[in-house]
Amino acid sequence: MSTENLKDKEAIGKLKDMVNTIDIGILCSFTASGDYPHAVPMSRQEVDDEGNIWYLFSSESETYANLKKNNKASVLFSHVGDYNFLNVNGVAEITNDKQRIEKYWNRMMEGWFEKGKDDARIRVLKIAPVEAHYWDNKSNKLMTILKVAASAVTGQKMDIGREGELNL
Repeated sequence: MSTENLKDKEAIGKLKDMVNTIDIGILCSFTASGDYPHAVPMSRQEVDDEGNIWYLFSSESETYANLKKNNKASVLFSHVGDYNFLNVNGVAEITNDKQRIEKYWNRMMEGWFEKGKDDARIRVLKIAPVEAHYWDNKSNKLMTILKVAASAVTGQKMDIGREGELNL
């Protein structure tokens, strides 16, 4: 696996591409008293031009309670079928920005907020990345498996993908 660290616009572009392709990430918040993070699957609403990842979520959730006490968060994205992975550590900001709620509102949200987009529980969550690391495959899953097998048989190292830091 080769290393390819990216920065600035190139790093943001890579982050956007991966998050938009994978979509659902595991959002980890940290409890005040627990030894382990609280983790929930979340579908992103947007990755903006600065690399911030936006979500809609409920003020009645455990994630909300955790982030109010500790604004550090991690989001783990995994596309096993393509062997693409992304880890984002960042700082959470919570608002009830009506313009963003309007922008992100869709039919899927109606399942979570039965009172519609005016539901008082809706909050907007922005994860501002502080650090990110990715692993991706230069080809498809089948080719990766074949390269790994060929490496095992021949003893010759083959470039099966790349990984690196995203310096945003």
